[in-house]
Amino acid sequence: MKTRLYMTLLLVGILLAAVSLVVNARGVRLAGIDQGYQPVQGVAYSHRLHAGELAIPCLYCHSGAEKSRRAGIPAVSLCMNCHRFVTATMGAVREEERQAQEAGREPRMLVSAELAKLYAAQGLDERLEPDPALTATPIAWKRVHNLPDFVAFDHRPHVAAGIVCQSCHGAIETMERVRQEATLSMGWCVTCHRDLTGRTEAGKPVNPPLDCATCHY
Repeated sequence: MKTRLYMTLLLVGILLAAVSLVVNARGVRLAGIDQGYQPVQGVAYSHRLHAGELAIPCLYCHSGAEKSRRAGIPAVSLCMNCHRFVTATMGAVREEERQAQEAGREPRMLVSAELAKLYAAQGLDERLEPDPALTATPIAWKRVHNLPDFVAFDHRPHVAAGIVCQSCHGAIETMERVRQEATLSMGWCVTCHRDLTGRTEAGKPVNPPLDCATCHY
């Protein structure tokens, strides 16, 4: 009788352990695979707004992708091409103009909380002029797509072949905060190379190499 009870409890325990393993295994990631990684950045930069709504080309900010291995992070001076004039949301600016008109005064310059971080990083005062009393501090961006040191990925041949950024980075133009969309594993890359062999991208024939030395050298 006791033996039968012990066997029943043992089988129930094994069954529960198996169910728990299956459920928890869904959230397990292989070492080095950070799919879904979406860190909070030093400035809440919106790709949805800039790349999506405003349709700013990726290469305007990430010009390194066309001529170097790394796409790079744009210098704040590039941001200032627009944000010397655009200092807050259009909605906030229009509301200030309405209130100023009702009060019979000149509209005040508005600066959004996130753009204030951009200006502070350059040591700019409230008039957006350099202030010797302020210390410029680089924005602490967190890298999202990070490959192992033994992988020599190069943006140049991909851009030259007409491969769009979304192929690896997902629908970046819809992301309020950037996340790693793909696994970026070796199998994922090799599958893409195989699928593209003999195809045409952006009017160009594509024949990506499959030998190991392409990425590991």
